[in-house]
Amino acid sequence: MDLFTYLFAALFSVLNPIGTVPIFVGLTHSDSKKERSRISLWTAINVFIILIVSFFIGQYVLTFFGISIEALRIAGGIIIVSSGFSLLSGKFTKKRGINKKAESEAQKRNDIALTPLAIPMLAGPGSISLLIAFYQEHHKPNEIMISCLAIFAIAIAIFVILRSAHYLSKILGASGIVAISRIVGFIVIAIGIQYIVSALLTIIKGNLL
Repeated sequence: MDLFTYLFAALFSVLNPIGTVPIFVGLTHSDSKKERSRISLWTAINVFIILIVSFFIGQYVLTFFGISIEALRIAGGIIIVSSGFSLLSGKFTKKRGINKKAESEAQKRNDIALTPLAIPMLAGPGSISLLIAFYQEHHKPNEIMISCLAIFAIAIAIFVILRSAHYLSKILGASGIVAISRIVGFIVIAIGIQYIVSALLTIIKGNLL
């Protein structure tokens, strides 16, 4: 249960679906309720597939390119910390991995569930590197099962939040969403720093021994 809670909390903090609410509302403001539900569902499915694939084959990609897990942890940690600082400064929800041109093009497309919603707004480099590093430490059968359940739970949470995005936007308001994003940002920074520290300690111990 501790493993499930840790991974769920870490993924929720890095993906930050609450921070995606304003952009989702903006991209789907002219869509029907049924269409919003469909986009929410397929966004959650796409994120689930991306995270599962990253979790299981990420290590082989690292091996192919000759990248060490410590290097991945440091790179991922920097990305996560950067995302956290963006959340604290209030800039994350404005950009969230897409520019005005991409956002304008997305509004014209019929299906935005894969891009820009699933990638890069939700499942980005931070979450992918987090899962790859997590698999290196937790790859026993029972741990893999728990990890998959945590990823599935994240997908459900994303669906529920996006499905309720227009209601959340009205209830929380812009200031409420910003406040939540900044709290999550602090947690994201802590997670990123922990990854960097863990990698550096491993490198130091390895060189000393």
